[in-house]
Amino acid sequence: MHSLPSLNALRAFDAVARTLSMSAAAKQLHVTHGAISRQVKLLEEQLDCRLVERAGRGVALTDAGLRLARTTQEVFDKLEQACDQVKRSAANAPFVLGCSGSFLARWFIPRLEQLKQDCPELELHLTAVDESQAIRPGVDAVLRFAEPPWPEDQRVIELAPERIGPVMRPDLFREEAPAPDQLLQHPLLETLSRPQAWPQWCRAQGIDPSQLRIKQSFEHLNYMLEGALVGLGVAIAPEYLVEEDLRTGRLQAPWGFVETPSRLGLWLPGQDISPAAQLLADWLRAALSR
Repeated sequence: MHSLPSLNALRAFDAVARTLSMSAAAKQLHVTHGAISRQVKLLEEQLDCRLVERAGRGVALTDAGLRLARTTQEVFDKLEQACDQVKRSAANAPFVLGCSGSFLARWFIPRLEQLKQDCPELELHLTAVDESQAIRPGVDAVLRFAEPPWPEDQRVIELAPERIGPVMRPDLFREEAPAPDQLLQHPLLETLSRPQAWPQWCRAQGIDPSQLRIKQSFEHLNYMLEGALVGLGVAIAPEYLVEEDLRTGRLQAPWGFVETPSRLGLWLPGQDISPAAQLLADWLRAALSR
């Protein structure tokens, strides 16, 4: 059996690799600068190679240090998540679900009361997260639109395909069945988080994406949809997020929606599926298909 270097030394090195500073690493681990330096030196002796070198007022990683840092960061992050999950499970803590602010506001919150009625045993806490970021400690799962293949270190429960389409105010276009290319006559709105949405829709409709002329880009999908609601132009949006606006007539979708390669999934930080995660996934899958 191969012996590992000192765990304390690996933890000290990981902190140095993340901060590129002995002092910052010492502060992060609540030890002295000298203790960090000794642990890193011990690790270098155990591995028989240099891992860090001085660089101005801080340190830089050698090639060997960079290789080791990629692994220590992944391992310590997973260990932190696992410990947090065990602790939260033992304390009967609520299941924390993260999703984008737009999905939270436009889809989940209007259905929250129904979820409580259908799954009274599920104690759920919702939090807004950036879909592009890793699952942070304290979050049990994240709802995310993404394209497979899925990462090997996370479990992804597929819930539903993504469908996108152009939406606009009813008074912006009055024809009952306009041809798709007539869309190009109108100002187009997009969100910076999904620049591929318009080209995907155009290709599905046989329209050359190079003909697109985007009038305005928005940082968040919610802002783009508000722009559509006040008549700034035609927005491209996932069907799930405009269901209520279409039902009430605030928006219309004369060209319908097309399926994209993306899937809405429930992302879990590890491979295990807890009973709460499975219960939530089953409810979400049913709610999304209604």
